[in-house]
Amino acid sequence: MGIFMLGEFEKYLVRKATLNDKHIPFYVKWVSHCYSYLEQPDNCILSSDQIQDYLHHISRTREDWQVKQAETALRLYGYYLSSAVTESTATTGANTPGNRNLWTAIEKNTRAALRLRHRSYSTEKTYISWLWAFCDHVSEKTPSDLSVADMQNFISSLAVERRVSQSTQNQALNALIFLYRHVLGKEPGPAEIRSVRALPKQRLPVVLTAREIQSIFECLAGTHRLMAMLIYGCGLRIKECMHLRIKDIDLERDIVTVWGKGDKNRMTVLPASGKNDLISHIKEIRPLYDHDREKNFNGVYLPNALEKKYPNAGKEWAWFWLFPAQTLSVDPDAHIVRRHYAHPSSLQKAFKEAVSKAGVTKQASVHTLRHSFATHLLEKGYDIRTIQELLGHEDLQTTMIYTHVAKKNVLGVKSPLDG
Repeated sequence: MGIFMLGEFEKYLVRKATLNDKHIPFYVKWVSHCYSYLEQPDNCILSSDQIQDYLHHISRTREDWQVKQAETALRLYGYYLSSAVTESTATTGANTPGNRNLWTAIEKNTRAALRLRHRSYSTEKTYISWLWAFCDHVSEKTPSDLSVADMQNFISSLAVERRVSQSTQNQALNALIFLYRHVLGKEPGPAEIRSVRALPKQRLPVVLTAREIQSIFECLAGTHRLMAMLIYGCGLRIKECMHLRIKDIDLERDIVTVWGKGDKNRMTVLPASGKNDLISHIKEIRPLYDHDREKNFNGVYLPNALEKKYPNAGKEWAWFWLFPAQTLSVDPDAHIVRRHYAHPSSLQKAFKEAVSKAGVTKQASVHTLRHSFATHLLEKGYDIRTIQELLGHEDLQTTMIYTHVAKKNVLGVKSPLDG
């Protein structure tokens, strides 16, 4: 292994990578050990099979965290080598009209694939933005020339050059995996995906006390207060609250039907303390619905092509938004003017101001109310499976995080020290 190349790589890590300085020598050591084991020159970009061969070799005598560290080191070194090659041979392929047209066609196909699978509009916007960021990164290539290595190098560049968070890296990776699988027809292998997927740092959720929540509610008014009460009382995500329809509220059975991620619905409890406010709110928005019908405006958006199957359903009171916007706007999908739900930013701004007025010093957001819902139920003795269903979590491990912030011992076990 060349000493010069290793030295330059170490300087590169110090200058670019978000690594602890104490760990950098170990990253360099793993690269040196790998190339010596494979008997390859230090300027050779290793294939995925070669890297997996080496990782399998060291896994016999090393801990799992060491294997992961070696895998990350080799990925960074591969990006270091490929970026050096790119800088010396860069072209302006992406700036040519022909190549730009190819990427525009890829964008169109990506949108079609997302809508075919009923992905949300926010997901569509996010994935398309990553598509064009990826296009700028591989500027010398056409879509048909892309390899899985290009995807890996782009994710590495986000970590090294732009120093984005682990969650942002994984968001970009998910967008590119969708692009490769459903548009380009290229399937990244599990090992190739694992090598660039960042392991997010597990942070305990911020949880408000009942007194803090009450003080925040007292600083909110009108629709914003009702929204916050439903998010806390039902355990909703902010978009789930905004997406509620009149038909989703069952006032007789005290049940709210929630449409969550992936168009999956669930039922959760309707808090009795907010019932009267909710009834009053529904009466207040009825004139807005009646106005839309008098003016014969387009009906509200319906999910999963229901609008084609039931053309008039969007004009029915049952499908009207529980929290409608006060003005009409253009549907970005259907390109028609209609009434949408209230924008989440309005509640987020009002909630932030209320937290400040209430004197709460915790880093609380609207989503903190959902965390508090789960934690407070756990503290009251409800079982974790029930809370999982109310939150709409697919994986129980996601719900288990709240056991670390609950104040009370939910197992009901009494310490022998307490007699």
